[in-house]
Amino acid sequence: MKKLLLLSFFSFLFVACKPKVSDADITKINGYWEIQKVELPKGGKKEYKVNETIDFFQIKDNKGFRQKVMPQLDGTYLTNEIKEIISLSTVDGNYYINYSTNYGKWKEEILEIKDSVLVLINQENLEYHYKRQIPFSLK
Repeated sequence: MKKLLLLSFFSFLFVACKPKVSDADITKINGYWEIQKVELPKGGKKEYKVNETIDFFQIKDNKGFRQKVMPQLDGTYLTNEIKEIISLSTVDGNYYINYSTNYGKWKEEILEIKDSVLVLINQENLEYHYKRQIPFSLK
């Protein structure tokens, strides 16, 4: 019984300490994001040391797109012009990014958004951790 109470307490504490996303935070999504790791539902994770592509988000009035881009040594980005159409929604105080392409539709919940951190979780409970990509140039 003690173990159950202790587990319940820590579960409540974990949920209560979850950072809340606000309307003001949503504008922080705009820009370039580089994936750091993916946490798997059963506790494993995949680390990304070097990324050839990064995600570019552009959202205005809760609508926009996400696009894969490739940073270049001169500070520019290459792209194939393929964009995933996105919209933002809220359900019970939780924020979601809804994606739409010719191949399907899906959504990810925004777990955390700060100036340099973005954490999303999809319907398969894969948790994606991004850091803001800082442009660089050898020019």
